[in-house]
Amino acid sequence: MCKLSIIIVNYNVQYFLEQCLHSVYQALENIDSEVWVVDNNSVDGSVAMVKEKFPQVKLIDNEENLGFSKANNQAIRLSKGEYVLLLNPDTLVEVDTFEKVVDFMDSHPEAGGLGVKMVDGKGRFLPESKRGLPTPAVAFYKIFGLAKLFPKSKKFGQYHLTFLDDDEIHDVDVLSGAFMLMRKETLDKVGLLDEDFFMYGEDIDLSYRIQKGGYRNYYFPETRIIHYKGESTKKGSLNYVFVFYNAMIIFAQKHFSQSNAKLFSFFIKLAIYLRASLSIIKRFVQRTWQAVVDALVLYAGMFFLSIYWEQNVMISNNSTFPKSYLLYIIPSYILIWILSFWFTDLYEKRARTSNLVKGVFVGTIAILVIYALMPESLRFSRAMIVLGAVWGVISLTSYRFILNLLGAKTFNFGDVSSKRFLVVGQKDEAERVAAILRNTSLTPNFLGIVTPEKSDSEDVIGYLSQIEDIIEIYQINEIVFCAQDVASNVIIDLMSKLHKKDLDFKIAPPESLSIIGSNSINTSGDIYLVGINSVSLPKNRRKKRFFDFVFSFIIILFLPFLIPFNWRVDLLLSNIFSVIFGRKTWVGINPDGVNMEFFSPKKAVIYSTDNLKIQNFSKDIIEKANQAYSQDYKISKDFFIILRNLNLLSRKN
Repeated sequence: MCKLSIIIVNYNVQYFLEQCLHSVYQALENIDSEVWVVDNNSVDGSVAMVKEKFPQVKLIDNEENLGFSKANNQAIRLSKGEYVLLLNPDTLVEVDTFEKVVDFMDSHPEAGGLGVKMVDGKGRFLPESKRGLPTPAVAFYKIFGLAKLFPKSKKFGQYHLTFLDDDEIHDVDVLSGAFMLMRKETLDKVGLLDEDFFMYGEDIDLSYRIQKGGYRNYYFPETRIIHYKGESTKKGSLNYVFVFYNAMIIFAQKHFSQSNAKLFSFFIKLAIYLRASLSIIKRFVQRTWQAVVDALVLYAGMFFLSIYWEQNVMISNNSTFPKSYLLYIIPSYILIWILSFWFTDLYEKRARTSNLVKGVFVGTIAILVIYALMPESLRFSRAMIVLGAVWGVISLTSYRFILNLLGAKTFNFGDVSSKRFLVVGQKDEAERVAAILRNTSLTPNFLGIVTPEKSDSEDVIGYLSQIEDIIEIYQINEIVFCAQDVASNVIIDLMSKLHKKDLDFKIAPPESLSIIGSNSINTSGDIYLVGINSVSLPKNRRKKRFFDFVFSFIIILFLPFLIPFNWRVDLLLSNIFSVIFGRKTWVGINPDGVNMEFFSPKKAVIYSTDNLKIQNFSKDIIEKANQAYSQDYKISKDFFIILRNLNLLSRKN
């Protein structure tokens, strides 16, 4: 028997799990405890990382994704603690968190469960730290925006209990599954997590049963955790909408009267369709609006250029452009330019002017090549293509510059090179972390070191008590804390204090090649990794997907010529469609060696090790081949690996 059992369910969030475990063990120094990690068949090297860096962890390595409830129950049944804490892997606890919450539970025998104050990756309070029971009325107020309009109303603000002080201890109905502390005797009485809930809703159900069992649930804000909200799942996704709201229906059918459950289910289903529709529209607009604006600007320029060309050049030949030129030819040119912009990363949030110029250049070359292959009747004017390219560079750069001046931060081209960092930690560790930043694609314009205490080193620009002045003087954009040297309490204090200054915060775990954090409540955590051109970079994932898609159609075109090579056509077709629909990639890592910082979670048809002319691979060779492939990704690398292993295109794996 021990005092506290901590249970963490992990699914493909290796870097967050590593940071979480570091903070957990720092906070457990004076508590008799055990830590369980239940891994739901991750493919990102999480299990290997835990075995290597945290051998004291009690690890359950599932061979399938059992979901949140089943995975937690596995460890709860084996746990020996007087108290059981369910903790998300995308969290960071303060150094005295566990001492404070255990002391509170010891002095409040009526408490069955406890939650704490949570802040996001920018230090802002997360309202789900305290919640009321989602009755039909409460759900109605939440779904239709009344809770947001009247947050201080005891009637309308019940979902997140917004009428209660965030900094005072309160009785609450619902605890968050991100940090859910319970007495073991309470769980023995009311039961474990309901396994009908795969993910979401199980914390509401268990919180409700704790209250029905005669216990009280407490919101305890005298300690805090960082919760990188939604790292295990993307909360803006359609899958989240359906899974979460269907979990609410299960809860209603289980605990409400039949009439109330039907009413609740009606509102929930209505919410599903509303949220799903809004999610689709929002994602479509976010992904396409820049391209739409670019297309309109390009077309407007080409339209007026064609009029000018007719009136000043073609008039000597008494000729004009046909209607098809404006209706089909110019839109075709613009489509090629837009595709080139996408391929050269213009629509990335950190795009620069060089991305635009490269996009125009690549697109123009492609247009001129296609132009040369077209019949004479469809070749109108090379000069118009060149003028259109010039117009594109000038106009698209100009309107982005204007919007930047107006404060539209969507357009961050050029900001990459001007981003200014502070690394907070002791000199040696801070220099190690600074080296990680320099070896990523960020290319910091300024990188200063701040130590926790006063230092005489010339390489240090100040110490922690001066940080606000340092931020102003050096115009800092992002602060990276070294977890080895700066206590989590101090990190959270500073984040909460500075969150209004529009800064980004990251944390570097000790002895790790990752730096992680979240830039906003709505985005997943940003992870900086050593590796100049990692396959995990968004631009490379996109290029890899583009290559997979194009190569799949090339194989389909040449399929009749491939049959004589005695390939299994059925398996080849299966692989082609798996790649097209994103379930596989043509080239990737060997799954027998995933203990690495860089990985591709998709199954691969051809492995990085297939390029080696070795019969028997050791695990060390596999890991090195995987790392070499993943750290320096190029499309040409995929192409040449395939050429050397054409016979493996129909591999079954």
